[in-house]
Amino acid sequence: MAAAIAARQRGMSVVVADGTEPPIDKACGEGLMPETIAALGELGVEIQPDAGYRIRGIRFLQQETQVGAGFPQALGVGIRRTILHQWLIARAEECGVRLMWRTPVSAITKIGVQLPAEFVTSTWIVGADGSGSRVRRWSGLDATARQNQRYATRRHYRVFPWTDHVEIHWGRRAQAYVTPIGREEVCIVVMAMRAVDASVDSMLRDCPQLEQRLSGAGLVSRERGAVTQMHSLRAVHSGNVALVGDASGGVDAITGEGLRLAFRQAIALADAMGRDDLRSYARAHRRLARKPTLMGELLLTLARKEGLRTRSIRILAKRPELFARLLAVHTGGAALGDLLSAGAHLGWRFLTT
Repeated sequence: MAAAIAARQRGMSVVVADGTEPPIDKACGEGLMPETIAALGELGVEIQPDAGYRIRGIRFLQQETQVGAGFPQALGVGIRRTILHQWLIARAEECGVRLMWRTPVSAITKIGVQLPAEFVTSTWIVGADGSGSRVRRWSGLDATARQNQRYATRRHYRVFPWTDHVEIHWGRRAQAYVTPIGREEVCIVVMAMRAVDASVDSMLRDCPQLEQRLSGAGLVSRERGAVTQMHSLRAVHSGNVALVGDASGGVDAITGEGLRLAFRQAIALADAMGRDDLRSYARAHRRLARKPTLMGELLLTLARKEGLRTRSIRILAKRPELFARLLAVHTGGAALGDLLSAGAHLGWRFLTT
């Protein structure tokens, strides 16, 4: 949807062919960071005032230790993925995108795309078909530079949110993301290296504080599972074919950066197609991925190493201004150099504590 909207904003004729039909759901944390909301605004999608739940920051919790910080410039929002998809559909229709649901693509050629009942001639072909992208395979762009896979499980609970922050509860072998998404609803996503550890029930037993918060709360959706990947491709375009979103690589869901990356990539790709220069898209794609990749590697290191994580969270709890600086970098409120500076300060605390 984002790629289609961005292309229409630049005057291109756009067809979206999708084998499924709306509303399309996905097991994700459902939190939109401030920079993600800004990207949506550039696509003409405004967050409605009464929708979702306003998020003021992020908080880490492990056992009795916690540290949090607010977003430096604007608020985020927690909102059901299906509602966001409906907004994107409405915007695409408003822009004049031709939407073809229950219309799987069976092949692509240099001049177009084969659909069940017709062949669509195309100047550009965009693969926005997820981490298992068939367009990526058909266009010979499957070669990966690196890959790391984890597992996730999502549930929605009927309960009054107890916080206006996204909470990340760190367990021994998994992490639980808690995102308020309504006045009486929270989203819980558990992520782990092994599928057996990505169980919400076992995570709650490991985090008594979170288990107590959800005591007596009813489930309001069926449990959904997903695979989250930290992977990059050697190339994101070939000929007149380009990849965007998870099809083009991605960062682990622990960063909360998937949607922001997809929306920014869509805007950059539309600019590149408008200039007839996909090489500029490749450069923009690498630039966009640099910071969330570094942050993802840092968070995954904490996820794997309990001793390092415990010590880091204790230091950050004593020096919350360091956590605030790291969050500012992560959400676009500070430059990448600030991440290196904050990292150096954290490292110095390791040596002197």
